[in-house]
Amino acid sequence: MSSKKTFKLFFFLLLFLAFFTRFIKLNWGDSYFFHPDENNMVTAILQMDKDNLNPNFFAYGQFPLYLTYFTTPQHTFPSITLTLRFWSALFSSFSVLFFYLILSHFFKNKKILFLTTLLFIFLPGLIQSAHFGTTESLLSLLFLINIYLSLKLLDKYKVKYLFFLSLSSGLALATKISSFLFLTPVYLSLIFLFSKKKNIKNLIKRLSIFTFLSLLIFLLFSPYNFLDFASFWKSISYELKVATGQLKVFYTRQFLNTSPYLFQFKNIFPYAISIPILILSLFGIINLPKKKSKKILLVLTPVIIFFLYQGQLFVKWTRFMTPIFFIFPFLAAFFLNKIKNNFLLFPIIFISILPGLFFLNIYFQPDIRLQASQWLKSNLKNNAQVISESNNVLNLPLGQHNFQVFNFDFYNLENNPQLKQEFQKYLSTADYIIIPSRRVFKNHHSPNYPYVEKYYQDLFSQQLPFKKIKEFKVKNTFLLNSENAEETYSVFDHPTIRIYQRLGDYEQ
Repeated sequence: MSSKKTFKLFFFLLLFLAFFTRFIKLNWGDSYFFHPDENNMVTAILQMDKDNLNPNFFAYGQFPLYLTYFTTPQHTFPSITLTLRFWSALFSSFSVLFFYLILSHFFKNKKILFLTTLLFIFLPGLIQSAHFGTTESLLSLLFLINIYLSLKLLDKYKVKYLFFLSLSSGLALATKISSFLFLTPVYLSLIFLFSKKKNIKNLIKRLSIFTFLSLLIFLLFSPYNFLDFASFWKSISYELKVATGQLKVFYTRQFLNTSPYLFQFKNIFPYAISIPILILSLFGIINLPKKKSKKILLVLTPVIIFFLYQGQLFVKWTRFMTPIFFIFPFLAAFFLNKIKNNFLLFPIIFISILPGLFFLNIYFQPDIRLQASQWLKSNLKNNAQVISESNNVLNLPLGQHNFQVFNFDFYNLENNPQLKQEFQKYLSTADYIIIPSRRVFKNHHSPNYPYVEKYYQDLFSQQLPFKKIKEFKVKNTFLLNSENAEETYSVFDHPTIRIYQRLGDYEQ
């Protein structure tokens, strides 16, 4: 087989794997919708019509909302959700192509290009974000496009590159306002180009043109940020207060007393990137070449700036880091390029994609919550009293059942004597306790919540008269417990569910 045919074969194999890993079981949740950001976007789209395209929702820009609104045949909650997920999976698949194109600026060795792109395809965090009908896959794609076109611009200045950079940057701003950070590689490439010519006027002119066109695209594709500026500003002010920790809300309690930057390397990257690829990327940093230093800076500098800004925020959700996940396989490529022995190289690649293969297990079985619900309906005694937890987006989808479930509000339990009394009453008569995810017990493991923490400690250590009789868990991580990751990594699509049964009478 000729080298040209071999190249095509491997390239189509990469594309097939990209689409397969992104599109497999987009209907995760089995027609139940457990992702709050998805649900917020769907609600915003449902309240729009052709006479009024104001979504009255400004946590994101209008571009992804309009894209979904005009491409969904039937405006129902399920169909809009699936359309959001379709676009997310498609954008994530296209990201594979642009990652490959960025790599091709640094490597001519086709083997390294293919193998490193394979690492990118099997990043667990990107597979997961592709299944979420949110903005992360789109933002990741637009960031990669900006970096790729900036590299092209650095090779040779062309007006068309600047135009397409304005388009992608404007669409990024129209998707999420924090993507102003995506403009960094463009500014950097123009500075590299024109500062060496000492032509400051040309530099200022092109920077101005690019910025103006980007803002124009932003205005065209997210017009209500300006037409309804009061609502936009109110929403952004709220989001900023939550992001910076000025406003404490129940769903950010996991970030209390966490360290900026260290949290990401402890609770996000080992899971969303995987430990093998993290290690390879560290070796890659050591092997960065001195040649092509401007191009390497053009890739690394925007990522570092993005990480420094997002990493210092009080809230440190996994999705905030998603646009820079690509940097880890990118860096790994510089180490892999040094390995000449295939008997060493291929096992390294196989071990590195294992976490992604494990993660795919989520989408090859029924939703874990439905498995637990079916078991509960088959095994709990009639009229049993069950304590569960509220504030999990949706409660366990039990359907018709013959037992009573009290979805208790643990988030407001600590300083509410009346709620404590009510809880003690439930606990004294409960036959079962269900823990539907790690959200409550992991988020209240601190001196700020002594009552709630002690309750879970007593339950887990059997100081309370309950014993764990069943646990539902998707084995999806390679050597790691996904419950130790930042909570959104597990609670939306693969929570661990624990069921406890009373052993005897409860003594207050």
